[in-house]
Amino acid sequence: MRVHEHAAAAREFLAAADAEFAADDLVQGSAKLWSAASHAVMAVAQARGWSYTLSHRSLKLATVRLSKEEGDPLIAAQFGAAEKFLRNISPDSMEDWERDADRPHIHDFVARLLALLESGGANGAR
Repeated sequence: MRVHEHAAAAREFLAAADAEFAADDLVQGSAKLWSAASHAVMAVAQARGWSYTLSHRSLKLATVRLSKEEGDPLIAAQFGAAEKFLRNISPDSMEDWERDADRPHIHDFVARLLALLESGGANGAR
């Protein structure tokens, strides 16, 4: 996939996650939130020319690197919220209040990363 395809997938997965949660399918909603966050990270990593794989470890390392390069610890913290949804895929173990509190963080995380792409900040020139 290309950068713009990862970005589009991230947006699509966010919308799909909201639909799944609205339908009370918590496992699919969690999977789609994780996918949205993953595609956002892959878009930025690819735009910056970083080597990455589809592994959780690779995405985590890319997020830590991005957080440091941007001087923004919130990026890494919000990825941590996304990881909770990864763990929630099987079995559904998150409490309702936890899902409700953390879902907006994933939306913000994806928006922040995609804004880096749109502003040209994802090229590592910052």
